[in-house]
Amino acid sequence: MSEAVNLAAPDVEIATVREHTTRASQVVTMIAIVVPPLGIIAVAFGLWGIAFSWVDVAVFLTLYVLTGLGTTVGFHRLFTHRSFETTKTVRAIFAILGSMTLQGPVTQWVTDHRKHHALSDEEGDPHSPHAGFAPNAWGAVKGFFHAHMGWLFHLKGMERGERYGKDLYDDTLIRRIDRMYFVWVVLTFAIPFAIGYAVGGASWKLGLEVLIWGGLIRIFAYQHATFSVNSICHMFGRRSYRSRDESRNNWVVAALTFGEGWHNNHHAFPASARHGLDRLQLDIAWLTIRSLEKLGLAWNVRLPTMSQRERRRLV
Repeated sequence: MSEAVNLAAPDVEIATVREHTTRASQVVTMIAIVVPPLGIIAVAFGLWGIAFSWVDVAVFLTLYVLTGLGTTVGFHRLFTHRSFETTKTVRAIFAILGSMTLQGPVTQWVTDHRKHHALSDEEGDPHSPHAGFAPNAWGAVKGFFHAHMGWLFHLKGMERGERYGKDLYDDTLIRRIDRMYFVWVVLTFAIPFAIGYAVGGASWKLGLEVLIWGGLIRIFAYQHATFSVNSICHMFGRRSYRSRDESRNNWVVAALTFGEGWHNNHHAFPASARHGLDRLQLDIAWLTIRSLEKLGLAWNVRLPTMSQRERRRLV
């Protein structure tokens, strides 16, 4: 394993290359945020009768874990921070799974996130709950909403240039997967429907039921778990290490996002493949990377040394 290297550097230019986010991005964002809750409402009011079974639970959990790891291991630790290396096949699998969370194509997600690290909680950070908001209760409310999902409608996808993503734009595999983004969007709904349809013996009713739980509600749940890293983990929680922002560790968010909630640890050591650095900090994404390493499918895994951690430790 190699030492973690901080990819985020101070005094980085804001480098916005678009005046506003694209209409397509706004439409997909609206679908991802508004449509899934409609599935919850539909079930709550019994539009499909009593619609809940072991098939719904199994598909929900399986796709939640697989697509969630697509963003936490793939989009975040592999593509954004290059915290480990792997094969082209594994890269492609994580890129596709991450795209199925409806959080945007790989290059868009990565460039937005790299900009967040470069300007964390300062002017230019696309989803800081602090920068640009008054230091009072109402400012905190507005900042929380902006960080949670408000930024998606006017700042998402603006960094499509070379400053924050040249390595991925030069990667033909990633560009090809990006061009097929809407195929993965369709697939994330088609898979649960197909499972329900097949298990139910060509039953459209069960197909729609599993589509709701394994598609709409699953996306809704994971979307807001991820949004919470930007909002909750920059406002509520514990700071264990020195970082130049307001990032915090929150165990609830960590549990829902496979380790992303150990956010202060991550901002202190951005290139680390492991976010749950301390005792009892469960990090499923790290366990996944560690398993890949043992199988020979991951190498050059970056971790902070004990001396690096002690130099930055606060508590």
